[in-house]
Amino acid sequence: MSSSFFDTAAYGGEGWRSRITSTAEEIGRLWADCGQNSEWAPLKAVLLHRPGPELLVDDADAAQLLAPVDLARVQAQHDALAQAYRDAGVTVHMASPDVAPPPNLMFVADLMFMTPEGAILARPASQVRAGEERLIARRLAALGVPILRSVHGRATFEGADAMWLSKRSVLVAEGLRTNITGRAQVAAILAEMDVEIIPVGLPFGAMHLMGSLRIVDEDVAIAWPGRTPFAAVRALREHGYAVHFLPDENEAMEGFALNFMTLGQRKILMAAGNPITQKFYEKLGVECVVVAVDELTKAAGGIGCLTGVLKRDLLD
Repeated sequence: MSSSFFDTAAYGGEGWRSRITSTAEEIGRLWADCGQNSEWAPLKAVLLHRPGPELLVDDADAAQLLAPVDLARVQAQHDALAQAYRDAGVTVHMASPDVAPPPNLMFVADLMFMTPEGAILARPASQVRAGEERLIARRLAALGVPILRSVHGRATFEGADAMWLSKRSVLVAEGLRTNITGRAQVAAILAEMDVEIIPVGLPFGAMHLMGSLRIVDEDVAIAWPGRTPFAAVRALREHGYAVHFLPDENEAMEGFALNFMTLGQRKILMAAGNPITQKFYEKLGVECVVVAVDELTKAAGGIGCLTGVLKRDLLD
């Protein structure tokens, strides 16, 4: 082979140009405009899955649903949820898999966790949900969202068990859906971004951290007493948050009043039909946009669970 062959750009010759930008610098250029490093900055884009016939199961409990659902009503409520996001100025993308999905795919928040540089792909803990992450990975790839890591091996991790506390810290809960190995894998990829995790545990009977704790502003969090980890409350207070506790456990349990999505500073999209909790939020200065999801919640999740965050404004 001629020595001149190695002078070509392909082999590092004069025409070679090294890639000098980081993934973070390529977001919005080579990659889709995506990312998140808080729970309260203005929400810009989400990923949803409109439920279909996969919800018409013979055994609701075996499919991890709380009760049988009326499909037409579920779809109408999901359509209204998507429209509520659009009305709030949020871009809505649909998962739209090209194969028949499992019954829980609509709970997109569990299947991914967004960082400033792209998504961490989850690995659900139950056999019923095994493989859902593959369908979400396809859609993320099609949208141009970097997938930084796929939780793998014996690890389990669901995105609803992780929560941005500050731009340099993330709460990650270990419990029914996320195991210690999964938490360690999430910690490793976040550490590459100079982000630390604050490990917390969940009590028996708590599905996800999301169901116990939500953040509505840079200094305001709302928690479910008796279900929120002590370590999480301590960490919030150490980071300057005032932690307020729900006034009505029945609305939290039956009405999914805490399972909301923060649209921006002190503005949330929450389940309709929770007057005590809504009044409590409003007294905290939180603007509440309400949408009916009572048929959707029969599937064992609320608005937060239904919503995969693709983009929030990033904190500097």
